[in-house]
Amino acid sequence: MPQPRPANDPGQYDDLVDQWWETTGGFAALHWIAASRAEHIPPAAPGEVLVDLACGGGLMAPHVARLGYRHVGVDVGEASLRVAATHGVLPVVGSVLAVPLPDGCADVVVAGEILEHVEDDVAVLAECARLLRPGGTLVIDALAATRIGRLLTVTLAERLPGGPPRGIHDPALFVDRARLLAAADRLDLDLELVGLRPSLRDAVRWRAGRRPGVRMKPVRSTAALFAGYGRKR
Repeated sequence: MPQPRPANDPGQYDDLVDQWWETTGGFAALHWIAASRAEHIPPAAPGEVLVDLACGGGLMAPHVARLGYRHVGVDVGEASLRVAATHGVLPVVGSVLAVPLPDGCADVVVAGEILEHVEDDVAVLAECARLLRPGGTLVIDALAATRIGRLLTVTLAERLPGGPPRGIHDPALFVDRARLLAAADRLDLDLELVGLRPSLRDAVRWRAGRRPGVRMKPVRSTAALFAGYGRKR
């Protein structure tokens, strides 16, 4: 029997690579969050570029195509990037801590579900700021370093249908929101944090096979799953 991987091991994504586009599989909730991100991205002008950090299997692709951007996806997982490429993403192998792209190359940067997977989330935010042109749009989402965040997103969510695969997160890496906002200000990023949760009504209908996905709803508390919307000054 194969040995279970340690928490937060990137190899888990290789193990699950065939599930990226299954709307009822282990990555189902990532489809819901991708749709939510797209609601905060303006339509593209001709030639504009969106850089998708830790793009995985490219779940942002249909939304980015609809908005009109050239979609560049960065990830360390080559297997996931091959999946993303089949959905129109221009794949770039690289770490989100040192992205192999030039300064100011992006009109939009998306960094979804990655800050809680790295040792230095502020370094990822610095890469977002470096890649963005002045006035560019930033969209992030992450898990908060709180007791309620750990309870809801690990203890409970990893045991629910549509939740993340077990062991995909290490709660020790969850994000300190105050530190993140302070870093954003130093990096000339105007950033607002908003809590997110899935629509309970949609979740029931999705589980019963009556909806293809679940809408994410904004909430006042950012203590579990949160998004950040902003611009580079």
